[in-house]
Amino acid sequence: MVEIKGLEKFAPKDFAGFISSTVFLGGCNFRCPYCHNRDLVLNPEKLPTFPLDFFLDYLESRKDWLEGICVTGGEPLIHDDLEAFLALLKERDLLVKIDTNGSFPSRLEQLIQKKLVDQIAMDVKAPLERYQEVTGSNVRGETILRSIDIIKNSRLKYVFRSTVVPGLVGADDIEKISQMLNGADVFQIQQFVPTTTLDGHYLQKKPYPKEEILEFVKIADAYFPEVRVEGV
Repeated sequence: MVEIKGLEKFAPKDFAGFISSTVFLGGCNFRCPYCHNRDLVLNPEKLPTFPLDFFLDYLESRKDWLEGICVTGGEPLIHDDLEAFLALLKERDLLVKIDTNGSFPSRLEQLIQKKLVDQIAMDVKAPLERYQEVTGSNVRGETILRSIDIIKNSRLKYVFRSTVVPGLVGADDIEKISQMLNGADVFQIQQFVPTTTLDGHYLQKKPYPKEEILEFVKIADAYFPEVRVEGV
C-alpha cells in the first residue's frame, strides 16, 4: 500500500466545494527547480510514514462530515499500488481528487475508467518544447498531450495549472501553454513560492508582482471560459 508522508486534516483550497483532507505521497519523477515540496520529492524515505491503520481510524472518526480526499505529492501516480489506496477511499464513499504532473497517462486513464477519481488537477509545467528543461526529466511531449486529452474527455471536473516563475516560466510560456490547452474548461495561474525549493538558487528569486500576474491572466483569458489565480 502507498506510504502517506503527510496529512492535512482540513484542506478547503485543495478540493474546492467540499469538506476535505489532503494526503501527501512521496516521490516524483520530475525535478522542477522551483518545487517547494523538496523532501517529498528528493528524500521521501527520510520522512515519517503515517500508518495505514492510523489513517483509516482518522477517516472513521470523521465519516459523518468528511466529503473528500485530495491525493497529492510528489507525484501520486508514480505508485503502482495507488489504485488499491483509492479503492479504500471509495469504499468509504469519499470523493477523490488527484493532483498529477501528467506523466502517467495510462495509469490515469485506468483510474478514471474504474471510477476511482472524481476530480483531477494537472500541473502543466511549460510549453512542450521546454518541458524537459523545466522539469529536469526526460518526459516526452506526446505523453503530456495524451494526459491532457484524457482529462479533457473524462467528463470529470478538472483544472489545468501552471506556476509562473521569473526567469523560467513567463508570458510567452503562458501564451503557448494556453494554445496547447485551448478548449479546456478551467486554467489556473499559480504564483511561485520561494520556500524549500529543490534548487537553492530559487530561494533568492522574487515572485512576479501582482500586476504582471494579471497580465498573464489577460493572455489566458482569450483561450479559456474560466481563468483562476492562486497565491496572489
